[in-house]
Amino acid sequence: MSVKICNFCVMDATDPDIVFDDKGICNHCTSYIEDLPKLPIFHPDSSNLLSNLINKIKKDGQGKPYDCVIGLSGGVDSTYVAYVVKKILGLRPIAVHMDNGWNSELSVKNVENIIKKLDIDLFTKILDWDEFRDLQLAFLCASTPDSEIPTDHAIGATLYEIASKYNIKHIISGANFLTERIMPPAWSQGHGDWRYIKGLSKLFGNKKLKTFPHLNALKRFYYRRIRGISMVPLFDFFKFNLAQARGIIQKELEWKDYGGKHYESIYTKFFQGYILPTKFGFDKRKGHLSNLVCADVLSRIEALNELKKPPIEEAEVPYLKQYVAKKFNIDEQRLEQILKEKPKFYRDYPNIYNTLWHKKSRKYLKPVYRYFLNFMKKISNEH
Repeated sequence: MSVKICNFCVMDATDPDIVFDDKGICNHCTSYIEDLPKLPIFHPDSSNLLSNLINKIKKDGQGKPYDCVIGLSGGVDSTYVAYVVKKILGLRPIAVHMDNGWNSELSVKNVENIIKKLDIDLFTKILDWDEFRDLQLAFLCASTPDSEIPTDHAIGATLYEIASKYNIKHIISGANFLTERIMPPAWSQGHGDWRYIKGLSKLFGNKKLKTFPHLNALKRFYYRRIRGISMVPLFDFFKFNLAQARGIIQKELEWKDYGGKHYESIYTKFFQGYILPTKFGFDKRKGHLSNLVCADVLSRIEALNELKKPPIEEAEVPYLKQYVAKKFNIDEQRLEQILKEKPKFYRDYPNIYNTLWHKKSRKYLKPVYRYFLNFMKKISNEH
């Protein structure tokens, strides 16, 4: 069965919420094009905006061992952030790496090279494997396309924890509008929803989340308003050229390619390359490539030709299934049973948005929320 595809980018109707106009152009690329001029890079005084930002980061970091925090997975974006921050901008970062038990050998080697060649201090957060494995398996059993959000959530929480620990005001992110704006929410939701994460753990898991790094509304308010920690999308201040960035880090840092976005994680490779396309019909490459088309980095024809290739080689699938089943401490038959469960989604489980926007909840939560907000603002002003 053919799937309707956008006439401008390569997003298609596998996104259940996609909307096409009378010219066959989808809502993703139209909103991309509309919002593009709002980026700092297109501001009339863009160079001064970046200069002022860097000066503020340096000023806020005076007298401290570090002036910013960066995440370091070993992928293209985070590696290039490390290079730019240290080599070009002259900042003093501490790098945070999340070891969730799924790092490939190549990713470990890449991280080692980056730290050594850039002379950056590294903090590695090693998740409790039994606890995290149980959480990941719970998400897989929940049968949603959200199985990678536990890692994303833990990374965010750890970045804020380290920033708070060293009294650092700025977390520099590799996330950027140009190459990451287009990604349907239906393909993965609940990244910041602790109620959703904790709820699936209780429903399908067997272990309590005692050590898992997490962010709830109170913690977010504390880190952002009380501690004054901000997230800086650095690459929105200048044009991020993915191909150029890849070339620089390969030459300067001996970085090796993984063959796919975020494939430095073996689980990500299996989930994004196999489970999402076969179980849900979601191919995240469509979002990644559509960003590049809209950014005029890649032609639509080139993107379509790229999509003709499989997300991962078919020959790799048996090995990956065997590897994942062994890591989860289940047999392959059990893994196959889980993968054949009927697809479900974020909305099918308790989550913070359903709670806050339920009619009964709104009636009672609004006054409480206003009181809490005013109380926290008062404390913030006192600091």
